[in-house]
Amino acid sequence: MMAGRNSLFIPGPTNMPERIRLAMDVNTEDHRAISAPDFMVPLFEDLKKIFRTDKGEVIVFPSSGTGGWEAAITNTLSPGDKVLTARFGQFSSLWIDSCRALGIEVEDIDVPWGEGAPVGQIAERLAADTQHEIKGVIVCHNETATGVTSDIKGVRAALDACNHPALLYVDGISSIGAIEFEMDAWGVDLAVAGSQKGFMLPTGLGIIGVSQKALQAGETASCPRFYFDFKMMINQTRTGFGPYTPAMGLLRGLRASVDVLLEEGMENVWQRHHRLAEGVRQAVAAWGLSTCAKTPEWQSDTVTGVMVPEHIDGQEIVKRAYQDYNLSLGGGLTQVAGKLFRIGHLGDLNECMLFSALGGAEMVMRDLGMDIEPGKGVGAAIEYWHKNK
Repeated sequence: MMAGRNSLFIPGPTNMPERIRLAMDVNTEDHRAISAPDFMVPLFEDLKKIFRTDKGEVIVFPSSGTGGWEAAITNTLSPGDKVLTARFGQFSSLWIDSCRALGIEVEDIDVPWGEGAPVGQIAERLAADTQHEIKGVIVCHNETATGVTSDIKGVRAALDACNHPALLYVDGISSIGAIEFEMDAWGVDLAVAGSQKGFMLPTGLGIIGVSQKALQAGETASCPRFYFDFKMMINQTRTGFGPYTPAMGLLRGLRASVDVLLEEGMENVWQRHHRLAEGVRQAVAAWGLSTCAKTPEWQSDTVTGVMVPEHIDGQEIVKRAYQDYNLSLGGGLTQVAGKLFRIGHLGDLNECMLFSALGGAEMVMRDLGMDIEPGKGVGAAIEYWHKNK
């Protein structure tokens, strides 16, 4: 076994603060105890502050983020309903697959990987939909496969410009709790997050922000649902309990996670992620490489896809990093498999932690024969962070 700890820089699950880990290190507890509401009710109120909603509800299911997707779809749509979305990466593609599997008709806009949701094309499709056949617009806020962030505010403006009543669904799994997200201000109706990203927890909680408009849609939505039923969950959690056994250990960790985020302040969390991400991008440029995000407007502050030369296999970089240096980087998925490697930079992290990702990547690239000057990327990151304290 290799000495030292694993340096984890995949785009989720993310590094877990000791405070959060210890919060979950508790004896089994009675989830029906009369004291349970004293813990549960304030937690759900404080979760609204992370999503930035006063008007909506936050629902937590024992599931991965994919369970949150399914809950968002089945609680607000009926088989045969039509949604509009864009395909520009692995996870935006999986949204399309999940909708179709649940009997939803999907109109998708195909976008080159490395770009985000095409606000102009979405606006055109919505304006042409004068009969309002489109019931929802689904946008992957942060496409983890490519390191691309989309303009959710712009999509809401497109909906408002033509007074379209469609619900706005946002995949915020690798954005909420890490980069700017404003549920109420941006008019988001359904926002899906996962515990293993910005919330810095193990996988196991699907966390969903739901607007009042989305809850109203649930009154007529006819997709089958039981485990993922919004109404059942909300009615029970308002009392401080759940409709079935909750994941109490994870919820204890979630309480600590929310405290950590709110103590730092969400604006400060967003600024920290941007500053650290920009240091990584400076390193990439110093290596003479480019990001998968085609232009700066698309660049994500939670994960960077680093394009590699044609003669280099990005998957080999990931393999050798783990095998030789106990460094976990993300690989390319489907269309970009082998063409890039990914550095995740979200959650509990700082400059010195990121040095290990950048320095380890430099060593691996040199091992594979790439012309990388030792310390060039690390030095560029240091220079940026030093000037932008």
